[in-house]
Amino acid sequence: MSQEARQTADYALFLDFDGTLVEIAPRPDAVRVDPDLVGTLERLRERLGGALAIVTGRPVTVIDNFLTPARFDVAGLHGVERRVDGHLGGGRPEDHPDLRAGVERLHAETARYEAVLIEDKGASVAVHWRLAAPSDAAAAEAIVKAVASDLGSAYRLQLGKAVGEIVPADATKGHAIRAFLEAAPYAGRQAIFLGDDRTDEIAFASVNEDGGISVRIGDGETVAGRRLADPAAVRALLAAWAEGTPIDPDALPAA
Repeated sequence: MSQEARQTADYALFLDFDGTLVEIAPRPDAVRVDPDLVGTLERLRERLGGALAIVTGRPVTVIDNFLTPARFDVAGLHGVERRVDGHLGGGRPEDHPDLRAGVERLHAETARYEAVLIEDKGASVAVHWRLAAPSDAAAAEAIVKAVASDLGSAYRLQLGKAVGEIVPADATKGHAIRAFLEAAPYAGRQAIFLGDDRTDEIAFASVNEDGGISVRIGDGETVAGRRLADPAAVRALLAAWAEGTPIDPDALPAA
């Protein structure tokens, strides 16, 4: 095996989507994907022998729409659903009747607040208040906290950048990454995870515990060991790796 083959076989790359591969948009459906991103990811996946996956709070189908025509391995809804080598499992809305009732309640109780958005993902739900007035944003946050509390221990609330998301309690990006690492082509490799938000901190801690490399995108306190400034810096790094620059996470700036 060549030195290049040994070096790339050492790593499995896991990438958050919003705020990491793409800039965060005012609305979830307004994200713009850099025209070079899909090609970069496809080349990098090939270089890594397939060990590249998107790990996101978005549904798998939404990631497919943004990254069309490519189809990547994806852990969607923070790991509720997971696709590996074309095989998709998990994430059926009908398996979450209590959450479905909670979604109806969220729609009803936030309807009066202008610019508060409900993103129904089937097996999870996110309430966005980025575009809302401060008083409406505070009300929306209080509502999603109350709904999450009433759902009980089967679900948990994740607070991010102007968003609160209710997800199944056993779904985290850290668990999703560990699941990927149990099978080829990820097994036996060191995980590299790039993320930008408070919801990614759980995964950073998990990756660190398992001897992997965690990379925080943007500022803010973090348990990640490394940091990049913004999604543009991420895309530049991935493009360089895709074109043959040695994959050396230790060369990234410390967090």
